[in-house]
Amino acid sequence: MAGNGKATGADGVRGDGAGDEGARHQAGTRERRDVAHVPGACGVVDLGITRVFELLGKRWTGPIIAVLMTQPAHFADLRRAVPGISERMLSDRLTELAGAGLVVREVAEGPPLRVSYRLTDAGAELGPALAALRCWGQKYLLGGAEREPGTGC
Repeated sequence: MAGNGKATGADGVRGDGAGDEGARHQAGTRERRDVAHVPGACGVVDLGITRVFELLGKRWTGPIIAVLMTQPAHFADLRRAVPGISERMLSDRLTELAGAGLVVREVAEGPPLRVSYRLTDAGAELGPALAALRCWGQKYLLGGAEREPGTGC
């Protein structure tokens, strides 16, 4: 290669010893991995936790469920209660939650057509888990900042 006067082989490694440092680093890393690795210490994440985070780990899902924990809500009320969410995203998340059996969509006949959403029994059973996550967030992510009244934290 032209330019810096340093020779490189066909594999692009410089022949001035600089590549040796990288090799030493890799060897050191390999050694540390061997020392730090304990066979059988890590397992495979089970399908249950994987599915929970695939569903509940999506943006907006937690706040939607948290709003519905207190009472059923109309679409427009949910949109106001979750600042920043678009109508399309709210609709998509509600459809996904309904498909998973956590939310029920109820249509009140007559003008005006009113659609409300409520948690199923399965959705309501997320209450203790959400309460624990809320307390954990206040303690570790908000530095123990002001606690919301009635949260039990």
